[in-house]
Amino acid sequence: MAKTAKKAQPPAPPADPMPRRVEPCVATLVDKPPKGPEWAFEVKWDGYRLAVHVEPGEVRAITRGGYDWTKKFGGIVGEARELGHASMIIDGEAVVLDDQGRSDFGLLQRAVGKKPSLHEPSEIIFYAFDLLYLDGYDLRSLPLAERRRRLELIVAGRTGAIRFSEEVDADGAKFFRAACELGLEGIIAKCRDKPYHAGRRPEWLKIKCARRNWFVIVGYEPSTIPGAIGRLILAARKGDDLVYVGGCGTGWSNQESVALRELLNAIPAERPPVGLKRKGAVFARPLLIAEVEYRAWTQDGKLRHPSFKGVQEMEGPSDVYEISNHERD
Repeated sequence: MAKTAKKAQPPAPPADPMPRRVEPCVATLVDKPPKGPEWAFEVKWDGYRLAVHVEPGEVRAITRGGYDWTKKFGGIVGEARELGHASMIIDGEAVVLDDQGRSDFGLLQRAVGKKPSLHEPSEIIFYAFDLLYLDGYDLRSLPLAERRRRLELIVAGRTGAIRFSEEVDADGAKFFRAACELGLEGIIAKCRDKPYHAGRRPEWLKIKCARRNWFVIVGYEPSTIPGAIGRLILAARKGDDLVYVGGCGTGWSNQESVALRELLNAIPAERPPVGLKRKGAVFARPLLIAEVEYRAWTQDGKLRHPSFKGVQEMEGPSDVYEISNHERD
């Protein structure tokens, strides 16, 4: 009697279903590097935080805010398909390097933007620093050291669009001084034995050579130069309200200043968006945000030594710096 052929069994489901999105772990700002052998140090990359999701038949690049930017990062997506694993989620930062090998957010913005740029999208590099999911298993409960060990096996030694964000074996204070002398944005310290948790966490710390955040532009003060801006009027979020945090009068060319004034004149406000009376000030609706680099906060809650770095439309309140009672970053 002929044997009945056995029916093919469906493949076993993964031990851990792959999440469509992972809320990223965000580092807490501190003034100086921590001490102790439990801390690992990396360069703080100045770019777009991305989670690269590799799935059978699909690769996605998801921003910190949850936006799908796969089309903007074609080089990274293409190389992720070649890493040799059916499914994984890699946490990292997309950057463009300047002539001295430093990540530059302005160069990255232009490379992914619509305007002509000296930098091509192919120059965008993804520095991978964490592995959250691999071939059916959620790795977020593992210690950082183990997640990094598995990530290193996948991406270490690569020199293309995806590279390994190396740990720096050095004293934190010495590394921070060296990073600032080299003109880097700062360093990151991570606790080796901690799992991965979403949100701003004390086990990930950032130490900045200069702080940089996004603030709402609520108006400007005219310059003595015809058609230009003398000073931007800036605000931050505090709960559901906007709070005045001072002004910014440097960081742009005369051409950029004139263009900014034209943008703000096109969105006039019927009343000041913040509680501020300033003779000669021109107020605008809070639709645009400015990236501002600054050294610290004054005791009365104003930006110290601010410098303008860029402008873009505000997509949502989460784009804007929020004032907290516990930290200012």
